[in-house]
Amino acid sequence: MTRPVAFLFLGETLLIPHLYPIVEALAEAAPDLPIDLWVSTSLHEDLIGGWISDAGIASVRIRRAPGFRLLAGYENGRNPPLPGKLPMLLRLAPRLNRAALVVSAEQTSLWLPRLLPMRPKFINTLHGAGTMMTRGDKRRKAAWKTLVPAEGERAALAAHGVDPASVVPIGYVKAAFRHRSAARALFADARPIVLYAPHWQQHRSSWWQWGVAAIETVLASGRYNLIFAPHQRLVEKAPEVREVAHRIAGLSNVHCDLDSFAMVDGSYTAAADIYLGDTSSQVVEFLMRPRPCVFLDPLGVAWHDDPSYAMWAAGEVVTDIEALDAALGRAPALHGGFDAAQQAFAGAQLGDASGAAAARAARVILDALAQQAYRAAQ
Repeated sequence: MTRPVAFLFLGETLLIPHLYPIVEALAEAAPDLPIDLWVSTSLHEDLIGGWISDAGIASVRIRRAPGFRLLAGYENGRNPPLPGKLPMLLRLAPRLNRAALVVSAEQTSLWLPRLLPMRPKFINTLHGAGTMMTRGDKRRKAAWKTLVPAEGERAALAAHGVDPASVVPIGYVKAAFRHRSAARALFADARPIVLYAPHWQQHRSSWWQWGVAAIETVLASGRYNLIFAPHQRLVEKAPEVREVAHRIAGLSNVHCDLDSFAMVDGSYTAAADIYLGDTSSQVVEFLMRPRPCVFLDPLGVAWHDDPSYAMWAAGEVVTDIEALDAALGRAPALHGGFDAAQQAFAGAQLGDASGAAAARAARVILDALAQQAYRAAQ
């Protein structure tokens, strides 16, 4: 009997678009290969199960991980309360040992091969992009293969002790995700859409100093539709965000989203005409299709020689909130001067964003299975 390939959908919803396209690509490339999708909540089960059903994929089985939570009120795909990840993984380990390979998009699952004598090899695909990613975690070394967007990421991981031979650049998997919302249909008026997406960590974010003023500036101009969709974790760190969103959510030119799956599936970065933010990795996805960007720097960062802020070469950096309205107004006209920098930055961070990365990831999995079969036959 063929052992299945196991995919782990145990974490936050933001991980799903970075992993699910590989499932579809693998099922298409090898329709007889059994695939187990381990899920932690009924939200994951319903969301992914709907896509599997709609696509008529017969080789995929959705399985409930130990500690699975049955939830009500999460129909819009908002990030659910999760079971404790480490207890869940420890209970799941014996079942995963029956798999041929394990594929994940987060680091927590790598505790298993790091701490336990696991039979299957683990393939980890990075779930983000950008220059502020954390690469030094020792768990990264436990993956048999790490799938990354671009060649530069291999060097960055190698600098932190990861074997470069285990790192495979494949392009940006999320670019192959096909289940986005039609975000442009949110507005009756065809005004340009500004996406404001502040980071959730205070030392990297514009929210605490300028967030409310930035929103008020966009709305006071009367020139734009506004999507306010910060990082999922901003509300956790700044609870007042919900009150601000509630105050403006009823306006016809505003769409606020603090919870739904559209926050993480690429819908808003695809729909916006101007990106307004600070250091969120959403700008990298936005730049898959170069468009005007404006960055907010309330902290006076010495950013020019700091590679963590490489994205700020992609647009005007505002250091005075009073200058924001003018910066937004001239952003389309100035875009030509930033276009080359945007393409270079996006290419360096995302690699191939054509949608082919999922098929390349599937090929890595199939090659690994072929190697296993060859060794077993010797």
